[in-house]
Amino acid sequence: MNNLVPAIRVKNLSFFYGTFKALEGVSMDIYRNKVTALIGSSGCGKSTFIKSLNRISELEADVTIEGSVEFFGQNIYSRRVNLNRLRRQIGMVFQKPNLFPMSIYDNVAYGLRIESWRPKSELDEIVESAIRGAALWNEVKDKLHKSALGLSGGQQQRLCIARALAVKPRVLLMDEPCSALDPLSTMKVEELIDSLRDDFTIVIVTHNMQQARRVSDFTAFFSTDESRIGQMIEFGSTEQIFTNPLDQRTRDYVEGRFG
Repeated sequence: MNNLVPAIRVKNLSFFYGTFKALEGVSMDIYRNKVTALIGSSGCGKSTFIKSLNRISELEADVTIEGSVEFFGQNIYSRRVNLNRLRRQIGMVFQKPNLFPMSIYDNVAYGLRIESWRPKSELDEIVESAIRGAALWNEVKDKLHKSALGLSGGQQQRLCIARALAVKPRVLLMDEPCSALDPLSTMKVEELIDSLRDDFTIVIVTHNMQQARRVSDFTAFFSTDESRIGQMIEFGSTEQIFTNPLDQRTRDYVEGRFG
């Protein structure tokens, strides 16, 4: 692991929604150009953790944090951080496709237009590149100006990925991106994740143990014990977590012996 470069360093992070402690003392490195999976049962803090990495949780509730999250050396919870710029650099794809009621083209161009004015020729080029990057171009190239809401669920999710890619993030967060998809669409998203790993750092929340094992390089297991909600039990290479976990609780979870 000596040649790995952390894109994000989380140090002793505790996270509160009001008075409720959703995360407790989490520390881990998220390595550049690697896929990191977050596993654990519902309510264990996975989604809270991933939303803490680009401060998107602050749009949902009154939150308080202790500890730090460093993005290439900068503490993202510093008062000097520009949140719009941070969220462009650390993009996010949610559990359910959250497309705008506009065309396929305009969905992908949306973030670019907010960022700055660009000539149409440049927009066209970036939109096509992003849709190609999301492995969707051949399916939508002849209907770019039709409503994105007419796409299938799997296509909508890949279009959400294209929209995130268009603003050229360094990190891509995915909060259970396949949970609402059929097996074929899930396979396409997994293939897409594999194709993106050379250019992006990816963090994915998943309930699917097989998916975590297939797509990720590293895995973090969050506690399934109600008395330890929000604690990370173990972090390591995906191969180690699934074949030789250090903690018996991790072993029980990945082998299905829990609850």
